[in-house]
Amino acid sequence: MSQSDYIKDIAKYGLENDQEKLLSALNELIDHSKQTKKLNFAIQLQSILKETIRNRGSKNLTKVGSDTYFNRVDERETNDLILEKLTSDYRLENIVADSSVMNELKNFIEEHRKAELLRKYNLPIANKLLLHGPSGCGKTLASYVISGELDKMMVVVNLGAIVSSKLGETSKNLAKIFRRAAAEDCIIFIDEFDSLGKVRDYSQDHGEMKRVVNTILQLFDYLPQSSIVIAATNQKDMLDEALLRRFDFCIEFGLPNEKQIADLVALTLKKGNFSFDNATKAKQVIKKAVGLSYYSIQKTLVTALKRSLFQMDNPEKMISPRISTFVWEELLKQEKMALAI
Repeated sequence: MSQSDYIKDIAKYGLENDQEKLLSALNELIDHSKQTKKLNFAIQLQSILKETIRNRGSKNLTKVGSDTYFNRVDERETNDLILEKLTSDYRLENIVADSSVMNELKNFIEEHRKAELLRKYNLPIANKLLLHGPSGCGKTLASYVISGELDKMMVVVNLGAIVSSKLGETSKNLAKIFRRAAAEDCIIFIDEFDSLGKVRDYSQDHGEMKRVVNTILQLFDYLPQSSIVIAATNQKDMLDEALLRRFDFCIEFGLPNEKQIADLVALTLKKGNFSFDNATKAKQVIKKAVGLSYYSIQKTLVTALKRSLFQMDNPEKMISPRISTFVWEELLKQEKMALAI
């Protein structure tokens, strides 16, 4: 079945109010999306499904002034500040990075898996993580991996809504997000963190950025250890030093080397029945991909895979379609030219 077929079934069962078949069709669409490498779409669908199921029990009338009432008021106030809430199926085996990055991710995850042991000996649990490095090198994917490994919901902050031109409003918005994250025991993910945590002596900020940084410092200090903040930036040098010191882990992501590119190619093709039309040529193309990010390499590879299929006669009947190394090489050249590498 194609994606459109699943969507038709979901629309049909939804209009018929057939909950059992609707859930079955939705789960089938999630599985189909994973198999066709539409992982972000699959994650979003899973999040919607889990959130709906979780909220089914909260349809009763709520007494004004009760804790539940104020929690729902807080939720309404913070909904616009959240880009999306998601759960993840990503695991460590879904990411390619150098050994130092992998070790740091494993250590961070282990602290939360063994939180009770650390509490027994009154040891702090690392819960503030900074991911930095060039764009497209796995920072966002790493946050999905942590969410999946720890089975925690992740709240992706909407920076456009957080940052306000009104004096003091940005700090208030941040406080609302942190308060909600603490209540829901989840992960806060803030991309482009440098837009919030700039060095406090920037002359153009007229004091507002100082207030924002001071607010973040206070929020970090009082964050419950069961909650997690993951911040990502391409410009670590722009961050305030006091903020940098607050992070328990600072993990640097770099551009992939030849071995890591080969691992990425193997991971991308792992669940498919695809192979290169010329294995020797493919190794040469991998060498030429050095200098590009993981994102650019995977994007061009997937595009080459699709275009190779389009060039074949009756690709539906093929058991093991071949990827054109020539097409992939040309796409890599175009990507480097576009990025002026």
